[in-house]
Amino acid sequence: MTLQADRVLVLNPGATSTKFGIFTRAGEELSRNLRHGDDEIRLFRGRPMLDRLDYRFGMLRNALQEAGYSETGKDGESWAAVAGRGGLLPPMDCGTYLVDDAMIEELRLARRGEHASNLGAVLALRFARTAGVNAYIVDPVTADEWQPCARISGSPLVSRVFVGHALNTKAVARRYARRKGRAYADLRLIVAHLGSGITISAHRGGRMIDSNSIEEGPFGPDRTGSLPARALARLCFSGKMTAAELDRHLFGNGGLSAYLGTRDLLEVERRIDAGDAFAAQVFEALVYQVAKETGAMAAVLAGKVDAVLLTGGMAHSERVLTMLRPQIEWIAPVTVYPGEDELHALAEGVFRVLDGEEEAKAYFKTRPASGHDS
Repeated sequence: MTLQADRVLVLNPGATSTKFGIFTRAGEELSRNLRHGDDEIRLFRGRPMLDRLDYRFGMLRNALQEAGYSETGKDGESWAAVAGRGGLLPPMDCGTYLVDDAMIEELRLARRGEHASNLGAVLALRFARTAGVNAYIVDPVTADEWQPCARISGSPLVSRVFVGHALNTKAVARRYARRKGRAYADLRLIVAHLGSGITISAHRGGRMIDSNSIEEGPFGPDRTGSLPARALARLCFSGKMTAAELDRHLFGNGGLSAYLGTRDLLEVERRIDAGDAFAAQVFEALVYQVAKETGAMAAVLAGKVDAVLLTGGMAHSERVLTMLRPQIEWIAPVTVYPGEDELHALAEGVFRVLDGEEEAKAYFKTRPASGHDS
């Protein structure tokens, strides 16, 4: 078996779908998006996320077989490795991590919340053990490389903790560096991931030294972003919403959805084209807040920025780009990587380990020594 033929299986579970792909060093060999409808919601409503493991594993196994693969590989060749999206783990450095029993136990306990991404490492490990290979996660959603001053919030009762789009953000930064023939560690970058959630980050020395977290920054299609603190505190005790309802408003029913009744950016743009002045005002505010956060990251880098990179689903929108560019091009040249390619990013992380470009990190070793709160 040649190195070129090595196949990596990558898995990205989400709330309503599971994306999976098969990659070689030459690129994507197969990708699919399995939809999970109302049947799964009814079956598992109110139950821990990991209760869905057998259900999703079975769907993935069947989809692989339909595509001409087995759960262990193809044509008698095993997967070289399996990778899953990293879930809500304790804060840890970016990198490619070997999935171990300590990581699985942390995801089972779900002390940082229930989220579909918690299934990524567990699914990867099941496929990997069947194939007799290693399982990995890459740049999980809690990957945290912030500089120490970025963690101080303004109250000792509340620490700033990163949860965001590290996987796509770091992948885009590395791709830009390769395109320019530069080392990622030698560049000073701002990366704006503009999706259903928005993460705008500053990169220096090969590390993501600051960013907004999902609880902060610009509002998005269905998230409120930062809100005035005292007004939010009054809302918490107003009796208008239960804790669960308020949480859902902040993360799921906020942003465009709260103002306009839709989280679909294309629908918002159609309303603007039809003369809806309020939709235009809300849309402008979203872009304005993205520009403002981008400017904040420029300050983190002391105004010395090699490039601003725009990625995520909203980067497909010409209206977003046309409005945003004039507000941020003064910072540095802007390069656009529309959409997200997290499957490819997972595969790239694994191949860096397989090819000896970086060493896989051991979760049980790195977590206690990370210096982050657990």
